[in-house]
Amino acid sequence: MDIIDKVKSIKRRRDPKKLSVKSAINLTPNMRRITLQGDALGNFPPNAEGFYLKLLFEQSGSAKPVMRTYTVAEQRSEKNEIDVDFMLHSGHQGIASGFAAPWSLQAKTGDEISLFGPGPAKFINLDADHFLLAADMTALPALTTNLKLLPENAKGTAFIEILTEADKQDLQKPKNINLVWVINETSGSDESLLFHEIERAEWQTGKVAVWAACEFKTMKKIRQYLKVKRGVEKSHLYISSYWKKGDTEEEHKVIKQADEAS
Repeated sequence: MDIIDKVKSIKRRRDPKKLSVKSAINLTPNMRRITLQGDALGNFPPNAEGFYLKLLFEQSGSAKPVMRTYTVAEQRSEKNEIDVDFMLHSGHQGIASGFAAPWSLQAKTGDEISLFGPGPAKFINLDADHFLLAADMTALPALTTNLKLLPENAKGTAFIEILTEADKQDLQKPKNINLVWVINETSGSDESLLFHEIERAEWQTGKVAVWAACEFKTMKKIRQYLKVKRGVEKSHLYISSYWKKGDTEEEHKVIKQADEAS
């Protein structure tokens, strides 16, 4: 590949990809799956499940779209299709808030949306005796991908915070990975029910690998517990905040960067 081809290749990756909605269904009362399709997906890597996307949403009164980060939940390369799952955050009077969730509720076959990506995913370290995974509904698609990567003889627990009992999903996993569903009707609340469920659980001996992603305040509590009290090695500890209650993605990004630098 000469220099001109390289420049063209980089430009193609930086240009937004325009896709169309193939279908829209509710997986559970508070999780909606949008299937996107388009020739632009022919440039996606073949194993992009768990990778992140930057979806572009039009905003009234502005020529500049709003960008929101989501995960490739499922991929069918042979059909140039991906699935993206949207947690239906509720705002005032139970109405979905923000840009992404309302768009997903109104999306119909043939609608178009542009995106950047995909960007690389962070996966759990597979060199371990036991595995601990944790997520709220915003990170459930990424957790699901990690469950699929675990070896068949893997042992451990996945803690998953959902809004209601009806939000449980049938997830593909090794038989010795236990699923603990944590019901929290007020996602992102100060009670941090996901953290307390992890804290109460019996700690396993041997080398433990962790993958966790959730709301910012809860993430900090889980990180402190695993790093300080349990001494999980840095090489085996991935933990991230996907959002912060009350903040936009832009505001959360600033707070997250400051936290990582401290």
